[in-house]
This record gives sequence, C-alpha cells and structure tokens, in this order.
Amino acid sequence: MTKALGTFRAFYLVALCCVGSFLFAYDTGIVGGILTFPSFQRDFRYTTKDKANVGSLSTSLLQAGAFFSCFFIWPFTARFGRRWSLVLASAIFNVGAVVQTINTHHLAGFYIARFVSGVGVGMATVIVPMYSAEMAPKNIRGMLGSMFQFFFTLGVMTSYWVDYAASIHIPDDSSAQWQLPVGLQLVPGTILGLGMLFTKESTRWLAKTNRREEALQSLIWVRGGDSPEVQEEFNDIVRSIDEENRIKAGLTWKELIEPVNRYRLGLIIALQIGVQLTGNTSMAYYAPQIFGLVGAGQDKLLLTGFFGLVKVVACLFFLLFLVERIGRRGSLLGGASLMGTYMLIVAILTVKFPPNPDAGLTPPSIASLTMIYLEAMSYNISWGPVPWVYTGEIFSSRTREAGIAISTSTQWLFNFVFSQATPHAVKNLGWRTFLMFSIFNFALVVFVWFFITETKGKSLEEMEDLFARRAGVTIARPVEDGVGSEKELEREVVMQSAKSN
Repeated sequence: MTKALGTFRAFYLVALCCVGSFLFAYDTGIVGGILTFPSFQRDFRYTTKDKANVGSLSTSLLQAGAFFSCFFIWPFTARFGRRWSLVLASAIFNVGAVVQTINTHHLAGFYIARFVSGVGVGMATVIVPMYSAEMAPKNIRGMLGSMFQFFFTLGVMTSYWVDYAASIHIPDDSSAQWQLPVGLQLVPGTILGLGMLFTKESTRWLAKTNRREEALQSLIWVRGGDSPEVQEEFNDIVRSIDEENRIKAGLTWKELIEPVNRYRLGLIIALQIGVQLTGNTSMAYYAPQIFGLVGAGQDKLLLTGFFGLVKVVACLFFLLFLVERIGRRGSLLGGASLMGTYMLIVAILTVKFPPNPDAGLTPPSIASLTMIYLEAMSYNISWGPVPWVYTGEIFSSRTREAGIAISTSTQWLFNFVFSQATPHAVKNLGWRTFLMFSIFNFALVVFVWFFITETKGKSLEEMEDLFARRAGVTIARPVEDGVGSEKELEREVVMQSAKSN
C-alpha cells in the first residue's frame, strides 16, 4: 500500500508541475493558427504582406523572454525553492496571457505580452525537469521525467485542434475567433500556480538549505509513508550534500568548468542542440508549410491536427512501456536512426514525384505524409522526452540549478535559430530540407554511440561517480581497513579529485 501510494503521489506531483510544459507547448503552437485568422489581422491592423513578419516576431519574442528568464530563475530557485519558482512562473505567464487576450488594436502590446509570457514559460522549463528528477523514485524517474515531453505534445495537439475548431465554428468577423484560443492559456496557467501552493517542496532542495526535518517529511510524504528504505534514501541524500558542501562552500563558475562538470555540461548542451537538429521542432512550428511541401493541399490544417495526436500517442506509449526498459542511450540511438531513415525516404519521394498542389493527395504524397508521421512518432519515443530526463538527473545537488538553466537556455537559443532558419530552408532548399535533417540525424547516432552514458536505474547521488569515470577522474579502489563503505570512499576521492582540478 505504501509503495502504491508513493507512486501515485509522485505521478501527481510531476503531472502538476508538468502543466508548465503544457503552457510552453500551447503558447508556442497557438500563435501559428491565430495569425492565419482574418479576425486577428483585422483587429491588429496589418496587411497580408506583413503576415510573415508578424509571425516571426510573435515567435521570436516568446523565445527571447524564455531565454533570458533561464538565467534569472537559476539564483531565484536556489534561494526560494522549486514550488515558489513555479508559482512565480505561473503568475508572470498569466499576466502576459491576459494582455495577449485583450484587443488592444496595437501589435506592440501583443508583442510585449508575448515576451512576458515567454519569461514565465522559460522559468517553468528550467524548474519542471529539476523538480521532477528530485522528487521521483529512481526506478520510475525516466517515466516521470518523460511526462515533460508528454505534456508538451498534449499542449501542441490541443493548440492545433483549438485553432482548427475556432477557424471552423467562429465567424471571421468575430474577435472571439482569436481571443478564445489565446484566452484558454489562462486555464492551465492558473492550475499550475494554485496547484503548486498546496504541494510539497523538493526534498533535495530542503536538505541542501539545511531544513532537514522538512526534507525528511517531504520525502516520507512523496514515498507514501516512512520505512527503512525511505530513511536510507534520505541518509544518502544528506550524506551526498554534506560531502559536496565539505569540499566547497559555494558554487562558483570555476567549479562548473572542472572536468566532471564540464563533461556533463558539454553533454546536455550537445543534446539540446541535437533536439533541434532532428528537425522535429521545425516541423512543429511549420507543420502546415511542411505538409504543403509534400502535397497535402487544402487538407494541411486537418493533417496538422492529426500530426499532434500522433505525437501524444507515441509519447504516452514511450512513457508507459519503453523508457525504463530500453534506457536513455537505446532510445536516442534508435530514434535518431529511424528519423534519419524516414527523412531520407521523404526526400527521395519528393524529388522523384514532385507534388502537384492541384492534384490533391496522390500515392507518393500519402507515402511522404506517412513517413513524416512515423518520424514524429520516433521523435516522441526518443529525442523528445529523453534529453529532458537526462538533463534533470545527471547533475549533483550543487550544480543542478546552474546545469539545467544552461541546458534550457541552450534549448531556447537554438529553438530560435532553427525556427528562423526553417522557413527559408523550405523556401530555398525544398526537398533538400528533408535530406539535410536526415544527415543531421545520422550524425546524432554517432554522437550518442561515443558520448552518451546510460543512467537508467541510477540514483541522483550515484551520478557523481558515474560521470567522474566518464570524465577521466581517478576513482580510488576501496581498502580493507574497515572504514566506510566502498561507495563512500569513491565519492570522497571523486570530490577531492574534482577539487584538485
């Protein structure tokens, strides 16, 4: 009963905080649809020739707000904790959402609101993987960490279908056509903020800030009750934090570039760049244009909606059945291999059978669309969820805030780069866009094979030893003097070795 209750509570906590991921996805996805609505164009008084510029700025300003907020939230969460950080993120996001919904008739106001919402979204994307990793039991940490991507796909799918429903059921002369999709952002934003007021703070953050009794009670609650295993886990957490603090009193930039941490930072930065190199994020932003490129014709908006549904189903399947079986490394290898293959097939089909916009869906077009759907499924069982899981789990308690902030800022920076480059690639490269992403995916297979370390089944406290070995830091062998356990001896030498570097 205790274990079942603990599993339920862990799922509840992580699902609640992952509403922040839903916000990220919904706010990103909704703008592409509303910019096509005649009502939005009329209310904000811009011409058809300005549409591309309006779309670019609406997306870019959200990303800019998210990028800069990553560095603000890092010291804030280190001082005030994960719960209050997510409450703050929710409040800032909701302010932006309210202003976006108001018909100001001025694009400047809409742009400012997008930036403000981006600040809230960026803060949430830093805290969610951190909180998830710190509260999850190690045996289901991959599953719970994958919920970040699951809620992201859910948000994207919801935005696609809300836009589609608004375009069909609300007249073009009504401002509600765009205000309803935008205003609905307030629902998950409010759920996140209010929900976090009534949850437990991160056990590891409480222990790190010397609130040990609160930390123990938090761990007992999230594990479903007290037990010898819970006490042992708590002792491991406290021991690890005490060892880190004994070596160094406070985190410095110099510590971040020591061999163990430099290696981990390099991995998560490369992983977040790799996410963009897969091409899936570009497809999410410009799905209608991509579908038009392979011959979807007038069905491209409807097909975009089903594109979102496919992602949700694939990610849910991965979360429930795969992540704790095939591990992080296997998921990344398999996903990149499949995506590279599917992209290559689309490139070949598109060049051999050029789509005709007036011909509708032809057999080659259907085949290309099938490959794109399969590519989306492959992404959401690999490069969609796994980098967020990996980012949340590989850092020590001392470096977790900084590491995840740097990782997330990298994601937003290259998200911006690829969102700006993709429409130009589609326009100027045509079918070669798919070939380009195919090459990128096969290159990622090589990267994962040589550099990514498997972390499945490891506790957060065991990561220091694991990555010290990968970074080439010497680990002492245990001695037969009866003092301390092998694990304690190894940790001590790892920390001393890191200090000497």
